[in-house]
Amino acid sequence: MKLLYRCCAGLDIHRDTVSVCVRKRVRGQAEAATEEEVFGTFTQELERLRSWLKKHKVRQVAMESTGVYWIPIWNVLERGFALTLVNPATVRALQGQKTDRIDARRIAEYLQYGLLRGSFIPPKPIRELRELTRMRVHIQQDRNRVINRIARLLETVNLKLASIASNIVGTSGMAMLRLLASGVCAAEKLADCAQASMRMKIPALILALDGRPDEHFRWMLQQLLDKLDRLDEERARVDARLDSLAVPYGDLLQRLGTIPGVDRTTALVLLAEFGEDMSQFPTGAHLASWAGLCPGNAESAGKRFSGRTRKGDRYVRRILVQSAWAASRTHDCFLAALFFRTSQRRGLKKAAVAVAHRIAIIAWHILAEQGVEYQERGGDYFDRRNPERTARKLSRRLEAIGYKVTLVAPPKSARQPKPPVAKAPRATVDPALCAKCARWGMPRCICLLKRKPKSMPAPQ
Repeated sequence: MKLLYRCCAGLDIHRDTVSVCVRKRVRGQAEAATEEEVFGTFTQELERLRSWLKKHKVRQVAMESTGVYWIPIWNVLERGFALTLVNPATVRALQGQKTDRIDARRIAEYLQYGLLRGSFIPPKPIRELRELTRMRVHIQQDRNRVINRIARLLETVNLKLASIASNIVGTSGMAMLRLLASGVCAAEKLADCAQASMRMKIPALILALDGRPDEHFRWMLQQLLDKLDRLDEERARVDARLDSLAVPYGDLLQRLGTIPGVDRTTALVLLAEFGEDMSQFPTGAHLASWAGLCPGNAESAGKRFSGRTRKGDRYVRRILVQSAWAASRTHDCFLAALFFRTSQRRGLKKAAVAVAHRIAIIAWHILAEQGVEYQERGGDYFDRRNPERTARKLSRRLEAIGYKVTLVAPPKSARQPKPPVAKAPRATVDPALCAKCARWGMPRCICLLKRKPKSMPAPQ
């Protein structure tokens, strides 16, 4: 196997120690020379590791992504070395051959022969954005838990506010909750706090707010409201920090916001998780695969098994699926048409993942190409792509309920041009393959092996 690097290093990382192995190719020797050492993880020890690697003229360094323990080492070695962060599953040791030194030696050997594929690590400004957006997600999750606890607490004292108000912590709901915490129990006074469209529900609110609150309930409610206020303040501070760091990316955020279902918060998450440099992802399909939004690939002996998607980046996957549900409710939208078209065959949840996959590809084009914005195709895109098929489908539906349908083709001048459809180039297919094996991408036809050979004619 051809060597890719003459000198490189592999690091096996733990909380308190780092095992390092340097592999060097020596002329005239078949085996590579190795140098091994163990360092601590304090900053002074990591600086000594940096000097030791420079002494051995190392430029390429590979390490496992062990929890968060790789981050201090990455911070010290980020400048001056070409770092590769690898998934531990790709460099797993054989059974019975697992020590720190062996792990470092194996990582260095894999790196020297070019067998490692590094993880995507964005630059520091994008990493800071990513930490803030993920902190905001956790704050929002804590806030949702507090709201659910408030709803359960109301149920324990016969207050059915959640049955009338869709958002119990909205403007009207918060006014009622604060009155309840202050000691007001009259249902009429509580219902009179309703605002805007909620005032139409005052008779129902009077019935729903006729409960049995006591002193313990009011104390518990006040604690939860105080906690909710603190979480709102934390979220506001994080939003202010995000706005200050996102100033250089205003144009990207504005163009990402043109996608249906993508608001500013979603655009910030996409920028923080994907980064602004799309050189890490050759195509939009690679980005969707990295995010865990493409079908799985499980095949053996010509049979395709489960197509379940893998986990991927849970933060970007969550926000994209939420955006897909929002886009499905957009009027006259291509993504909404894609959602309902897919849901007929695959169900609502898989349709949401399919739309999230398409949003990820659109985001890749916006981030990779300067000045590109989302171009709406319209909710009737699939109908206009093949009008004859659409007409036949609709006529069959009308005939199924008893109508007699006669189709008359419109004149050529009135026909709308078909939208352009990008077709992938056809791959060259071995003529010896049958249609089934060619569709599955088999290197040789396995169907011919099952066929009985024809008997040869007798010689004349």
